[in-house]
Amino acid sequence: MILLKQIIFTMQLVGFLFGQAFNGYTLFSPTAGMPGGGNNGTTYMINNSVNVLHTWQHPRGVASMPYLKPDSSIIYPFRVQNPSMSNGGVGGGIAHIDWNNNILWQVQIANNTYQHHHDIQPLPNGNILVIAWERKTAAEAFAIGRQIINNPLNQMWSEAILEIEPIGSDSFNLVWEWHLWDHLIQDADSTLPNYGVVSDHPELMDINYGNVGGSQGPGGSHADWVHLNAIDYNYELDQIVLCSRAMSEIYIIDHSTTTTEAATHSGGNSGKGGDFLYRWGNPQVYNRGTDANQQLNSQHGINWIPSNYPGGGHLICYNNNFQNNNSAVFEIATPIDSTGNYILNGSDAYGPNGPFWTHSGGYHSNVQSGAFRMPNGNTLITEADEAHMFEVTSNGNVVWNHNSPGNNVMVARAQKYELTYLDGSTFPEFTLGDINFDGEIDIHDISLAVDMMLNVGYNPTPPADINIDGIVNALDVTLLVLIVLQE
Repeated sequence: MILLKQIIFTMQLVGFLFGQAFNGYTLFSPTAGMPGGGNNGTTYMINNSVNVLHTWQHPRGVASMPYLKPDSSIIYPFRVQNPSMSNGGVGGGIAHIDWNNNILWQVQIANNTYQHHHDIQPLPNGNILVIAWERKTAAEAFAIGRQIINNPLNQMWSEAILEIEPIGSDSFNLVWEWHLWDHLIQDADSTLPNYGVVSDHPELMDINYGNVGGSQGPGGSHADWVHLNAIDYNYELDQIVLCSRAMSEIYIIDHSTTTTEAATHSGGNSGKGGDFLYRWGNPQVYNRGTDANQQLNSQHGINWIPSNYPGGGHLICYNNNFQNNNSAVFEIATPIDSTGNYILNGSDAYGPNGPFWTHSGGYHSNVQSGAFRMPNGNTLITEADEAHMFEVTSNGNVVWNHNSPGNNVMVARAQKYELTYLDGSTFPEFTLGDINFDGEIDIHDISLAVDMMLNVGYNPTPPADINIDGIVNALDVTLLVLIVLQE
């Protein structure tokens, strides 16, 4: 056993020094066009050898990306046939699908008031956070200070975050909600609500910044204003991060509020209700900067790096139009004081002055895309336009890549899961000993079995229980070593 641990340590050291791809399941759903290409879709789970481990089939195309649950089912946001509002990234439907392609639950959020678009975020309690356009008439917008409406619909689509609790097979309870419309500022008309100095209120959105829709779009005329495109949740902080393409900003809001508090400027752990706790990327939006201070441009895919990963607690996103027709991945270290509050000094813009880590060069996508940090410090990047997924080390070396085949195919975002992420409750078919599902039984499987035995960040899974006695222990590792030696 001592020799075995030395071998494993050496392998891990070599991987750290020279860089290797993180071994896991990569999950993605290709789609064709947007918002077209709504018919049919397939979600793929592949390993590092690009072997397809499993597929899920769907009657409608994906809106952004699927999410894998530990029981091997997926949560899948899809494009409904008749959306009530339409622009790039339109969705409208959410389905829970098991390993055998049975639809366990499915709903649509596409009505006169709300239209789901882009992303969702499954929560630890089983609920789901949903991004939705919220329809407002031109009259409603003008009444609270908006000056110009730029579309023939005479509408203004604001944004809402809805937390839904799945009920039965086709229903849900709305258990929490946040509305951007409750957190506005305007400096155009002192006789109207929300009047004030924009730069004095970085916690609010200037209702007059940016265009509101247009006469042309992927789905025809639209009234999209902020165009949120990604959402993530931090359980430790009980906070939500949002990403706006139109504003080239990211925002953090407090999820610990009640729905009533979320509509105000007080309450919750922050004491600030539903106001922005933090924003970054383009301080021009709140009159605290110029073009020279803009960091983000049409970015997508914002998410927190898990606290136990390299860079834990930082944010990471795909900066679509970085510079010179190149995209970049930004890792952002949010400035936080000792009490957990985001730091903002005087009349300054929110920091930092630049990203903590950047990867760029040789790739560009104007739409969708994203990046996720891996447990070994690598970063999985998706270049949506080219349906290209690749993994880079912290030094920028590419250690894995895959292009989804087909013509005019896009992959919004791919995510890689640890080999032991699945809990085994409805585990796929497996071969005893092939713990990483790569079709071979080798030293990599032994390494994982040892970690499971020692509980070093891994939960035991069925392929590691060689003697099928319900536990993974030294006997299983010994049997696995004998299997490898006999190969």
